[in-house]
Amino acid sequence: MPKKITLKDIQSKFHKEQKVTMTTAYDYTMAKIVDASDIDLILVGDSLGMVVQGQKTTIPVEMEHMIYHVECVSRAAERAHVVADLPFLSYQTSHDDAVKNAGRMLKAGAESVKIEGGEEFADLIWYLHTVGIPVMGHIGIRPQSINTQSGYRIQGKSKVSSDDLFNQAQALEEAGAYAIVLEGVAMEVAKEIAETIKIPAIGIGSGPHCTGQVLVSYDMLGANPNFKPKFVRQYMNLFDEAKDAFNQFVIDVDRGAFPSVKESTHRNLVEVKTGTDSKD
Repeated sequence: MPKKITLKDIQSKFHKEQKVTMTTAYDYTMAKIVDASDIDLILVGDSLGMVVQGQKTTIPVEMEHMIYHVECVSRAAERAHVVADLPFLSYQTSHDDAVKNAGRMLKAGAESVKIEGGEEFADLIWYLHTVGIPVMGHIGIRPQSINTQSGYRIQGKSKVSSDDLFNQAQALEEAGAYAIVLEGVAMEVAKEIAETIKIPAIGIGSGPHCTGQVLVSYDMLGANPNFKPKFVRQYMNLFDEAKDAFNQFVIDVDRGAFPSVKESTHRNLVEVKTGTDSKD
């Protein structure tokens, strides 16, 4: 069995100035592939609302959806640390709701949870931490707050915004967050935060100076040709390669090339006698 990555391992990597890596998985098969790689953390993100369910935002995602996908992913993750997003309104309503729902995530197989928000959730993060639930923070662009942020706008462009982000990051660290995702943060601000806080700052669309990076797995694999934001690097063209494979399957079937004799099973011609022989 491979050694399971713990939060102590993540901190050790950070203190050795090694970059922390994270990507998403929403099902057993993708999680199995990610777990076989060298990626440190698997995020079961509420981004599944858009990637898996075809929603326009993450807001419609329910706890039941997250629990199902966490269970699928955790069955495959023998090495990588599994982080689960707490979805919209699963933690904002009360500390009791947050503990209950975060606890459900851990029982489903997650090893920590991620919540979106800054100083306003510092008390909650501290509370979750004290009852034994590790929390990853998330500031900058917050998809669950997309209606109040007026869309997916880069954060930290003004001095007021950059100072606010810096204060949020410090508040989350002091509250006990073991890492913070910086999504869509101006590069210079992300650099200042990463160099100041003593926990990993995992960037997405926030420049090269973060102490970790995360991308959605389907984005980096090129699964959606209509989604190519500036901050995503595609490491393969899964959409076209998969499409070509399906089309080749159609061609092979049409011309009788699939299945071949070797890909078929054969009749057993050996007759098996039943009963007992009679001797007259």
